Amino acid sequence: MNKRVAVVTGGIGGLGTAICIALARAGRRVVAADLGGHPERVARFAHEVEGHDIHFAALDVSDFEACEVFVRDTEAAHGPLGILVNAAGITRDTTLRKMERAQWDAVLSVNLDSVFNLCRHAIGGMAERGFGRIVNISSVNGQTGQFGQTNYSAAKAGMHGFTMALAREVARKGVTVNSISPGYCETALVAAIPDEIRQDIVDKVPVGRLGHPDEIARTVEFLSDDAAGYITGANIPVNGGLYMAF
Repeated sequence: MNKRVAVVTGGIGGLGTAICIALARAGRRVVAADLGGHPERVARFAHEVEGHDIHFAALDVSDFEACEVFVRDTEAAHGPLGILVNAAGITRDTTLRKMERAQWDAVLSVNLDSVFNLCRHAIGGMAERGFGRIVNISSVNGQTGQFGQTNYSAAKAGMHGFTMALAREVARKGVTVNSISPGYCETALVAAIPDEIRQDIVDKVPVGRLGHPDEIARTVEFLSDDAAGYITGANIPVNGGLYMAF
Protein backbone atom coordinates (compact mmCIF):
# COMPACT_ATOMS: atom_id res chain seq x y z
CA MET A 1 0.00 0.00 0.00
CA ASN A 2 1.24 3.49 -0.82
CA LYS A 3 2.22 5.73 2.03
CA ARG A 4 -0.48 7.96 3.48
CA VAL A 5 0.25 11.58 2.68
CA ALA A 6 0.12 13.93 5.68
CA VAL A 7 0.13 17.73 5.72
CA VAL A 8 1.17 19.60 8.85
CA THR A 9 0.56 23.36 8.88
CA GLY A 10 2.91 25.37 11.06
CA GLY A 11 5.17 22.46 10.23
CA ILE A 12 8.51 24.09 10.98
CA GLY A 13 7.53 25.36 14.45
CA GLY A 14 8.42 23.58 17.68
CA LEU A 15 5.30 21.43 17.83
CA GLY A 16 5.08 21.19 14.05
CA THR A 17 8.55 19.72 13.61
CA ALA A 18 7.93 17.09 16.29
CA ILE A 19 4.62 16.17 14.64
CA CYS A 20 6.24 15.89 11.20
CA ILE A 21 8.94 13.56 12.52
CA ALA A 22 6.46 11.39 14.44
CA LEU A 23 4.26 10.96 11.38
CA ALA A 24 7.23 10.19 9.14
CA ARG A 25 8.46 7.56 11.59
CA ALA A 26 4.96 6.05 11.47
CA GLY A 27 5.37 5.54 7.73
CA ARG A 28 3.71 8.67 6.38
CA ARG A 29 4.95 10.95 3.62
CA VAL A 30 4.81 14.36 5.27
CA VAL A 31 4.50 17.84 3.81
CA ALA A 32 5.32 20.63 6.25
CA ALA A 33 3.48 23.80 5.24
CA ASP A 34 4.70 27.07 6.69
CA LEU A 35 5.68 30.59 5.72
CA GLY A 36 8.67 30.56 3.41
CA GLY A 37 10.01 34.02 4.22
CA HIS A 38 12.46 32.84 6.89
CA PRO A 39 15.20 30.91 5.08
CA GLU A 40 17.20 30.33 8.26
CA ARG A 41 14.21 28.61 9.91
CA VAL A 42 13.59 26.52 6.80
CA ALA A 43 17.26 25.50 6.69
CA ARG A 44 17.22 24.56 10.38
CA PHE A 45 14.07 22.50 9.83
CA ALA A 46 15.63 20.72 6.85
CA HIS A 47 18.57 19.76 9.04
CA GLU A 48 16.33 18.51 11.87
CA VAL A 49 14.25 16.27 9.60
CA GLU A 50 17.08 15.03 7.39
CA GLY A 51 16.68 11.35 6.57
CA HIS A 52 12.89 11.37 6.92
CA ASP A 53 10.28 11.44 4.18
CA ILE A 54 9.39 15.06 4.97
CA HIS A 55 9.03 17.86 2.43
CA PHE A 56 8.66 21.61 2.93
CA ALA A 57 6.14 23.78 1.09
CA ALA A 58 5.71 27.52 1.52
CA LEU A 59 2.12 28.50 2.34
CA ASP A 60 0.20 31.40 3.84
CA VAL A 61 -2.52 29.44 5.63
CA SER A 62 -4.66 32.56 5.98
CA ASP A 63 -5.03 32.78 2.17
CA PHE A 64 -8.07 30.77 1.01
CA GLU A 65 -7.06 30.61 -2.66
CA ALA A 66 -3.44 29.75 -1.83
CA CYS A 67 -4.66 26.82 0.28
CA GLU A 68 -6.71 25.54 -2.65
CA VAL A 69 -3.64 25.61 -4.91
CA PHE A 70 -1.52 24.03 -2.18
CA VAL A 71 -3.84 21.05 -1.72
CA ARG A 72 -4.06 20.51 -5.47
CA ASP A 73 -0.29 20.75 -5.95
CA THR A 74 0.45 18.52 -2.95
CA GLU A 75 -1.80 15.77 -4.25
CA ALA A 76 -0.30 16.06 -7.73
CA ALA A 77 3.23 15.75 -6.35
CA HIS A 78 2.77 13.24 -3.54
CA GLY A 79 -0.60 11.52 -3.86
CA PRO A 80 -4.01 11.76 -2.19
CA LEU A 81 -4.08 13.72 1.05
CA GLY A 82 -5.05 11.38 3.86
CA ILE A 83 -3.99 13.23 7.02
CA LEU A 84 -4.29 16.94 7.79
CA VAL A 85 -2.86 18.42 10.97
CA ASN A 86 -3.77 22.07 11.52
CA ALA A 87 -1.01 23.27 13.83
CA ALA A 88 -0.35 26.79 12.52
CA GLY A 89 -0.74 29.45 15.19
CA ILE A 90 0.42 32.86 16.36
CA THR A 91 -0.13 35.09 19.38
CA ARG A 92 -0.71 38.83 19.62
CA ASP A 93 -1.28 39.14 23.36
CA THR A 94 -2.75 42.17 25.07
CA THR A 95 -5.81 42.96 27.15
CA LEU A 96 -9.01 43.58 25.24
CA ARG A 97 -9.05 47.25 26.27
CA LYS A 98 -5.74 47.73 24.46
CA MET A 99 -6.24 45.28 21.59
CA GLU A 100 -6.12 46.72 18.09
CA ARG A 101 -8.36 45.30 15.39
CA ALA A 102 -5.24 44.16 13.52
CA GLN A 103 -4.19 42.01 16.50
CA TRP A 104 -7.61 40.37 16.61
CA ASP A 105 -7.73 39.80 12.85
CA ALA A 106 -4.20 38.38 12.64
CA VAL A 107 -4.79 35.74 15.30
CA LEU A 108 -8.23 34.69 14.06
CA SER A 109 -6.99 34.57 10.48
CA VAL A 110 -3.98 32.34 11.15
CA ASN A 111 -5.35 30.26 14.02
CA LEU A 112 -8.96 29.70 12.96
CA ASP A 113 -9.60 30.79 9.38
CA SER A 114 -6.71 28.57 8.32
CA VAL A 115 -8.54 25.51 9.64
CA PHE A 116 -11.47 26.32 7.35
CA ASN A 117 -9.15 27.13 4.45
CA LEU A 118 -7.35 23.79 4.55
CA CYS A 119 -10.27 21.58 5.53
CA ARG A 120 -12.53 23.13 2.90
CA HIS A 121 -10.17 22.08 0.13
CA ALA A 122 -9.15 18.70 1.59
CA ILE A 123 -12.42 17.28 2.88
CA GLY A 124 -14.04 16.51 -0.48
CA GLY A 125 -11.26 14.22 -1.62
CA MET A 126 -11.07 12.49 1.76
CA ALA A 127 -14.82 11.79 1.75
CA GLU A 128 -14.79 10.52 -1.82
CA ARG A 129 -11.91 8.14 -1.06
CA GLY A 130 -13.49 6.94 2.18
CA PHE A 131 -10.55 7.82 4.42
CA GLY A 132 -9.31 10.89 6.22
CA ARG A 133 -7.79 11.95 9.51
CA ILE A 134 -7.99 15.61 10.54
CA VAL A 135 -6.32 16.71 13.77
CA ASN A 136 -6.69 20.32 14.92
CA ILE A 137 -4.19 21.63 17.47
CA SER A 138 -6.20 23.74 19.90
CA SER A 139 -4.97 24.84 23.36
CA VAL A 140 -5.69 24.60 27.05
CA ASN A 141 -6.33 28.33 26.87
CA GLY A 142 -9.22 27.65 24.52
CA GLN A 143 -10.76 25.67 27.39
CA THR A 144 -9.94 27.94 30.31
CA GLY A 145 -9.37 31.38 28.80
CA GLN A 146 -6.23 33.34 29.57
CA PHE A 147 -5.54 36.92 30.63
CA GLY A 148 -4.51 39.00 27.63
CA GLN A 149 -5.58 36.35 25.12
CA THR A 150 -9.18 37.03 24.14
CA ASN A 151 -8.16 36.68 20.49
CA TYR A 152 -6.13 33.48 20.96
CA SER A 153 -8.60 31.85 23.37
CA ALA A 154 -11.52 32.63 21.06
CA ALA A 155 -9.72 31.15 18.07
CA LYS A 156 -8.72 27.98 19.91
CA ALA A 157 -12.20 27.46 21.39
CA GLY A 158 -13.69 28.05 17.95
CA MET A 159 -11.36 25.43 16.53
CA HIS A 160 -12.94 22.71 18.65
CA GLY A 161 -16.46 23.85 17.79
CA PHE A 162 -15.44 23.51 14.13
CA THR A 163 -14.01 20.06 14.91
CA MET A 164 -17.23 18.73 16.41
CA ALA A 165 -19.43 20.07 13.62
CA LEU A 166 -17.24 18.74 10.81
CA ALA A 167 -16.89 15.39 12.59
CA ARG A 168 -20.67 14.96 12.38
CA GLU A 169 -20.71 15.85 8.69
CA VAL A 170 -18.15 13.25 7.58
CA ALA A 171 -18.35 10.50 10.20
CA ARG A 172 -19.95 8.04 7.77
CA LYS A 173 -17.42 8.83 5.06
CA GLY A 174 -14.47 7.25 6.88
CA VAL A 175 -13.13 10.65 7.93
CA THR A 176 -12.42 11.47 11.57
CA VAL A 177 -11.95 14.99 12.94
CA ASN A 178 -10.46 15.53 16.38
CA SER A 179 -8.76 18.23 18.46
CA ILE A 180 -5.80 18.17 20.79
CA SER A 181 -5.52 20.84 23.48
CA PRO A 182 -1.88 21.07 24.57
CA GLY A 183 -0.86 22.75 27.76
CA TYR A 184 2.33 24.79 28.02
CA CYS A 185 5.16 23.06 26.15
CA GLU A 186 8.86 23.63 25.59
CA THR A 187 8.54 25.77 22.48
CA ALA A 188 9.89 29.13 21.38
CA LEU A 189 6.57 30.80 22.23
CA VAL A 190 6.74 29.60 25.83
CA ALA A 191 10.48 30.30 26.08
CA ALA A 192 9.69 33.94 25.29
CA ILE A 193 7.56 34.24 28.45
CA PRO A 194 9.45 36.02 31.27
CA ASP A 195 11.15 33.58 33.64
CA GLU A 196 9.09 34.35 36.74
CA ILE A 197 5.80 34.03 34.83
CA ARG A 198 6.94 30.79 33.22
CA GLN A 199 7.91 29.40 36.63
CA ASP A 200 4.52 30.37 38.01
CA ILE A 201 2.92 28.40 35.17
CA VAL A 202 5.07 25.35 35.92
CA ASP A 203 4.17 25.57 39.60
CA LYS A 204 0.48 25.24 38.68
CA VAL A 205 0.97 22.13 36.52
CA PRO A 206 0.33 19.00 38.63
CA VAL A 207 3.09 17.00 36.95
CA GLY A 208 5.49 19.85 37.74
CA ARG A 209 6.97 20.57 34.33
CA LEU A 210 6.32 21.86 30.84
CA GLY A 211 5.24 19.43 28.15
CA HIS A 212 7.55 18.10 25.47
CA PRO A 213 6.60 18.59 21.80
CA ASP A 214 7.08 14.84 21.33
CA GLU A 215 4.21 14.24 23.76
CA ILE A 216 1.85 16.22 21.56
CA ALA A 217 3.22 14.50 18.47
CA ARG A 218 2.52 11.04 19.89
CA THR A 219 -1.12 12.01 20.39
CA VAL A 220 -1.33 13.23 16.78
CA GLU A 221 0.19 9.97 15.59
CA PHE A 222 -2.41 8.00 17.60
CA LEU A 223 -5.41 9.97 16.31
CA SER A 224 -4.19 9.82 12.70
CA ASP A 225 -3.64 6.07 12.68
CA ASP A 226 -5.71 3.95 10.31
CA ALA A 227 -7.00 2.03 13.34
CA ALA A 228 -8.34 5.17 15.07
CA GLY A 229 -11.58 5.22 13.10
CA TYR A 230 -13.93 5.13 16.10
CA ILE A 231 -12.65 8.33 17.69
CA THR A 232 -14.14 11.48 16.21
CA GLY A 233 -15.32 14.84 17.48
CA ALA A 234 -13.10 14.42 20.55
CA ASN A 235 -10.83 16.90 22.27
CA ILE A 236 -7.78 15.29 23.85
CA PRO A 237 -6.18 17.42 26.59
CA VAL A 238 -2.41 16.96 26.89
CA ASN A 239 -1.63 19.46 29.62
CA GLY A 240 0.00 17.70 32.59
CA GLY A 241 -3.20 18.05 34.59
CA LEU A 242 -3.31 21.86 34.34
CA TYR A 243 -6.97 21.69 33.39
CA MET A 244 -9.18 18.70 34.16
CA ALA A 245 -12.81 18.37 33.13
CA PHE A 246 -15.34 15.57 33.52
